[in-house]
This record gives sequence, C-alpha cells and structure tokens, in this order.
Amino acid sequence: MNLHSASSNVSRETLDRLHAYADLVRRWNPRINLVAASTLSDLWERHVVDSMQVFDHADRTATTWADLGSGGGLPGIVCAILALELMPDCSFTLVESDKRKAAFLLVCKQEFALNLTVRIERAERLAPLSAQIVSARALAPLPQLLPLVARHIAPGGCALLPKGKNHAAELEAARAEWHFQVTSHVSTTDASARILALKDIQRV
Repeated sequence: MNLHSASSNVSRETLDRLHAYADLVRRWNPRINLVAASTLSDLWERHVVDSMQVFDHADRTATTWADLGSGGGLPGIVCAILALELMPDCSFTLVESDKRKAAFLLVCKQEFALNLTVRIERAERLAPLSAQIVSARALAPLPQLLPLVARHIAPGGCALLPKGKNHAAELEAARAEWHFQVTSHVSTTDASARILALKDIQRV
C-alpha cells in the first residue's frame, strides 16, 4: 500500500482507524451523499490519502484546528484521527450545516474517541473560532472561501486548502481582494492539484 505521505509513519492502530473510517463512509454513503458515488471505488486514495496530506503540512505544535464545511469528514475526521497519535493536544472544531452529515461526524467522534466538537451551523454565521489551523476541502473557490477562513483563523495561523487544477486562477482572482502569503505544495494524489498553505490573510 503506497500512502504517498509522511503520515504513513503512523502506527498500525491509526491506520486501522483510518480504514474503519473509510468503511463507515462506504456504509453511510447510500443514505447520505458524503462523497460522490463515482469515487467510492477509489475512496482510500482519492479521499483518505488526499486528506492525510493536508495533515502533513500542519504545524504539529498547534492546539486548535477548524475544518469548514466538513461534509463527510474530509479532511477533518482524517486529520483528527492522525492527531490522536501525532498532535494529541490539538482539539478540532468541525463546521457542517447539514444535520445528516453532522450526525455522521458525531458517529465518527464517538467511534474513534476523537478530540473534536461538531458545530451544526454555517461558517459565515458562526462566532469566530480563532483557530491556529483552518482547513476546507471542496467547499468554495478561493475568492469565496477566504472571507470564511479569515473569520475563523487566529492571528499567526495557517490555512491549509486543497485545490484542484484551477488553483492558479483561483489564487489570481483572490489577490484582487486579499493579501496573503502562500506556499503551494504539489498534491501527491493528483499532479495538477495543490495544497495551498496561506498565512497573514488580510483584505486589501
């Protein structure tokens, strides 16, 4: 099994949890559309490993992590599972307005004894979380996403945002309204995709 990931140095127990999470997604997906049905056959690589690499770029000293639009827990649940072993002092807040998806996230919390809370609200209405790390996967294009990230990130914090092949155009569009420092990491699961690490996010 090729994990493509620094997180592949995790224990068998953590890997078992990740596989159990993937099984939960498969069981729930026919009732709640957690991931596109067409991607279920490639769930591990397309979604789990893709989310694990977000964790690879996280500051391991951070103690607060907010995942916006968590959906089926990608990357929030995956990162929270990895954090049990690698960032045990980090608490997660998963923001998901869909009550059925939030119910799935709560099942994951209980099943894997994760250090997280689920907020069943829209990110734009939620009181600022002041999180040291903010993540969001497949939630919105960068120009629409940055107001939400800026609302919930702590001073000096970092946003970890997986983006597809349009990442360069999204960055260019976002710079019309925002200043930020960005480090672009090539995705290990898709050469045309990037993990964008943004800091010092300020509206122009």
